[in-house]
Amino acid sequence: MAATRLYLDHAATTPMLPQAQAAMVGAMASWANPSSPHADGRAARATLEDARKRIAAALGWHGYVLFTSGASEAIAIALTRTKAGRIVTSPVEHDAVLRVTKGAERLVVDGGGIVQMSDHLAGAIIAIQHVNNETGVIQPLDRIDRDGAILFADCAQSAGKLPLPDADMIAISAHKFGGPPGIGALLIRDLTLIEPSGGQEQGYRAGTENLPAILSMAAALDAREDWLPRAAAMRARLDAAVEAAGGVIVARDAPRLPVIASYRMPGLSARAQLIQFDMKGMSVSAGSACSSGSLKTSHVLGAMGWDDRAASEVVRVSFGPQTSDSEVDSFIAAWVAMAEKAKN
Repeated sequence: MAATRLYLDHAATTPMLPQAQAAMVGAMASWANPSSPHADGRAARATLEDARKRIAAALGWHGYVLFTSGASEAIAIALTRTKAGRIVTSPVEHDAVLRVTKGAERLVVDGGGIVQMSDHLAGAIIAIQHVNNETGVIQPLDRIDRDGAILFADCAQSAGKLPLPDADMIAISAHKFGGPPGIGALLIRDLTLIEPSGGQEQGYRAGTENLPAILSMAAALDAREDWLPRAAAMRARLDAAVEAAGGVIVARDAPRLPVIASYRMPGLSARAQLIQFDMKGMSVSAGSACSSGSLKTSHVLGAMGWDDRAASEVVRVSFGPQTSDSEVDSFIAAWVAMAEKAKN
């Protein structure tokens, strides 16, 4: 990626931290299969288990950590092998949840994207995203009256940034917090909540563990810093500039993670915006990176009451720890100029 480009798509993936890169390179230099019984394998196993403990400690998690290829696989394991009688989820979930819960009961959301809970959840598994990947809206999961239900939280966007919610199962993905792509985990309090499948990870996930990526993931969490106050200040400045130029902030009054924001530019499609921003050397997105290749109308905005035309004019901006004030100012200037041209 050219050094002169302005990258504001960290919700899709964020650059690996230097500590994570170093840990991965080091692990590749001396690596064996953690399942092998010989001395090299036992050493690899010891290193893997140490990383598992470090990841749990960094996240404040007191249950099991099952390594996966990412949040999507963790979601699939939790929701296709659950022992719960039924699945209850919302219409604003990530596509990875919607794909494996077809036919499930869908709750509704208000105009701010907050899920409205049902009074009849006993015996169900409730699958709710902690932070929405398109809007940044934070769901108040700790205030859910679970009534004996199991809570599964997709924390791909919040892990490493916010404290984990009090959930029974949680999906995380390393490339959202400075680790490498292709590694994540299912955090689970009680292994009896899901059916085993055989293989590695105590019989709940088959395949040789990706030790270099796991060590890199642990290093990324060890190295994280609290940069959210700085992100909040940058996002507040961006919000104000967008509104002053006639733009619309998605879920303006809802609680939002300060590193993600979505904006409507009336009169200019998201497709046209992405092309123009890209030509200016700026990387943003329209909705989730997992579906934005087709630039479909956002199902998240539709569930929040947005019509197709308004939703088709929304782009997402997301920050990382490397994002600077001057970069945000450059984006503001580009956004305002583009919005003024669209008006005329």
